[in-house]
Amino acid sequence: MFTDQTIAFIGGGTMGEAMIRGLLSRGVVEPSQIIVADPWQERLDYLHERHGIEVTKDNAAAAEVGQVVVFSIKPQSLPIVMPGVRGHLRRQDLLLSIIAGTPIKTLADGTAHAAVVRAMPNTPAQIGQGITVWTATPEVSDLHKQQAQVILHSLGEEVFVEEEIYLDMATALSGSGPGYVFMMMEAMIDAGVHMGFSRHIATRLVTQTMLGSVAYAEQSGKHVAELRNQVTSPGGTTAEALYHMEKGGLRTVISRGIWAAFQRSISLGKGQAYKGPDV
Repeated sequence: MFTDQTIAFIGGGTMGEAMIRGLLSRGVVEPSQIIVADPWQERLDYLHERHGIEVTKDNAAAAEVGQVVVFSIKPQSLPIVMPGVRGHLRRQDLLLSIIAGTPIKTLADGTAHAAVVRAMPNTPAQIGQGITVWTATPEVSDLHKQQAQVILHSLGEEVFVEEEIYLDMATALSGSGPGYVFMMMEAMIDAGVHMGFSRHIATRLVTQTMLGSVAYAEQSGKHVAELRNQVTSPGGTTAEALYHMEKGGLRTVISRGIWAAFQRSISLGKGQAYKGPDV
């Protein structure tokens, strides 16, 4: 699929390296087929030594040799990067962006390139356990879609959607989702410490409970409400805890928080407010 092709990464940060590591570990490409452009020489030296890939400080040079160009930079770097890349992407090339909150129109206009894939990965992608939601412009060919799918699969699972609005939804649900999970874990750990556990033991108990619960839910194939009912005995400890959580509005607070994140994602992308249900 990538025979005689080069993948150029504009940005050699954590997510960029995660993609590179995934592609190389799966044997999708050879190190000689990857080039990374980054302004920090120390980072380039590390990537070259660690992965054996080509490196450069010149974004235009990287884009010139890449048939697939990946934008793996921070949003604030985009106004600096796009003018340098503009004019160096050929019609048959693919531009793939994992920049949060940056709509396709901004990418296409800024680079003067029509074949764009926009993707929204999340933090667990750094260890190959993430999930990425992505979409593509009509100019993206079937081959390019397959290539994008393979590249994004290096970060974990991937889901293709037809409309860009779903990326703002994914930003709120799965992109920001690890933050919600970490806060829940933190609250549970603090409760364990309050009861008398050491923080080390409380952390271990909560972490494994999270891991085991997710794995069980995935393997069972049952609705999560059914699984919750299975562990909620009438008059028992779980029922008591859930009663107080529901009384405190936990479910509503989570729903409202995710909706707020969705609206914020739209705002950051300078899009029109999406008219959805009032939660």
